[in-house]
Amino acid sequence: MTATPSLVSQLEDHVAAELDQRIQAALEACVPQDVDCPDRLRDAIAHSLLAPGKRLRPRLVLMACQACGGSIEAALPAACAVELVHTYSLIHDDLPAMDDDDLRRGRPSCHAAFGEATAILAGDALLAMAFELLATQIQPAEAGLSCCAALARTAGPTGLVGGQQADLEAEQTPGGLAELEAIHRRKTGEMLRVCLRLGGLVAAASPAQLASLDAYGRPLGLAFQIVDDLLDWQGQAHVLGKKTQKDAERGKLTFPSLLGVDESQRRAQELIATAQRALEPLGPAATSLRQLAQFVLDRNR
Repeated sequence: MTATPSLVSQLEDHVAAELDQRIQAALEACVPQDVDCPDRLRDAIAHSLLAPGKRLRPRLVLMACQACGGSIEAALPAACAVELVHTYSLIHDDLPAMDDDDLRRGRPSCHAAFGEATAILAGDALLAMAFELLATQIQPAEAGLSCCAALARTAGPTGLVGGQQADLEAEQTPGGLAELEAIHRRKTGEMLRVCLRLGGLVAAASPAQLASLDAYGRPLGLAFQIVDDLLDWQGQAHVLGKKTQKDAERGKLTFPSLLGVDESQRRAQELIATAQRALEPLGPAATSLRQLAQFVLDRNR
């Protein structure tokens, strides 16, 4: 008997909800409870880390691990680590010295709720906590070491931090498509790619499996940013949980401002199709990653 599309959709929603519950529970366990952590710092960490979000990055870690024959349980520390780094980056990006945003994930940004100094410290703490997780919770230890190196490289001056610096500089200097793609390859794309790599490393994936995951991650990261730009361009703040039109206000280079809405949408669709084709060598085990790519394209927040 073949399941109807509605039943398939319900099953997919159930699996996604179960995955999100496990991620949320694991993130809650990450909030420091040691008496030496000041209450205000703990509250700031929890405020940002546990705010409602897409959890795209931890999902990618878990799904990549499963696609390569590993288990969700083994990959949960790595999934939490990437969300800790992502949350740290959001806290710092929202600061008045950076993007100066007072709203994030439908609630006041960390500095708006706790002040700039505590927000900076909360971001610093989250970054340190991420590497402690990888170093102490990933087994075998060699896999944890590889995960630490991969995430550090991605979060550093040639990845996430370098991309943010280039993004700030681009506000003052007109640029083109090549510059825009280079910024977001570092700022957004590299983080999505490393999620997949971490999942593969935990699963002891073969070089061929890691290559397929990377070939999927490259176009996925760029498509994610194009959709993000489109949502900022024409989305609704109450749905997104953050201000819209802020990129245009700051004179930032974006895909719709450079290519127009229709061409940006076409390019995102093409990139998602490319990402899904890259998963063919992994077969049915990568079904959830294919579905997640479609979610990236269709999302409204």
